[in-house]
Amino acid sequence: MHDPSRLAAEHTEYLTAQLADSGPSEPFALCDAWLDEAFTRRAEHSDMPEPSAVVLSTVEIEADGTPQPRSRTVLLKGRDQAGFVFYTNYDSAKGDELLRTPRAALLLPWYSLQRQLRIEGGVEQLTAAESDAYFASRPRGSRIGAWASDQSRPAESRAQLEQQYAQFREQFGDGEVPRPPHWGGFRVVPQRIEFWQGRENRMHDRIEYRRPRPTGEGDAEGLVWQRRRLQP
Repeated sequence: MHDPSRLAAEHTEYLTAQLADSGPSEPFALCDAWLDEAFTRRAEHSDMPEPSAVVLSTVEIEADGTPQPRSRTVLLKGRDQAGFVFYTNYDSAKGDELLRTPRAALLLPWYSLQRQLRIEGGVEQLTAAESDAYFASRPRGSRIGAWASDQSRPAESRAQLEQQYAQFREQFGDGEVPRPPHWGGFRVVPQRIEFWQGRENRMHDRIEYRRPRPTGEGDAEGLVWQRRRLQP
């Protein structure tokens, strides 16, 4: 039986690393360094199974106008000077939410490194060419699955899902599996990036980079980042 007191009593002291007051003027070099460390950790230990797993938070505007945040885990599939990339079914719940309200937050929780990376910003769809290129690199079974799943819609049973997959596997046979028109990528264009490093006595390091929201296409590249330390 679950003991509720265990949650209140749980405590881990964070002693592994720290963030200095001084640092680079833009956040992407440190983003890449932390991603590299997470993948290195995965290669050397068993406590980092998915270093690219990222919690994606979107906003659903309900029928009465109430904004309802929603979160789920996806896999980060790209990082460039424009932003952070992931892929999904555009007709899914998260796809619909992002198309209606193109704002999102990402959280990369690297527990074994006692750190997390928080990203917030606007969202844009990738071009068809970008989505085609990534889709072609996926395993064949995953490409068929993108056709077979009517993502976020109710399913009568697991048997129904298996039948849908079998139908598309037969349809494509040994031929090419093209990208479904309803499937592709999103890019989160960051306006805020926070590096959180656990420290002793809960006096954690929090370094925030923030820049103004872009006012036009391509504007993000010319905007200057502001760096500051936040209290824990």
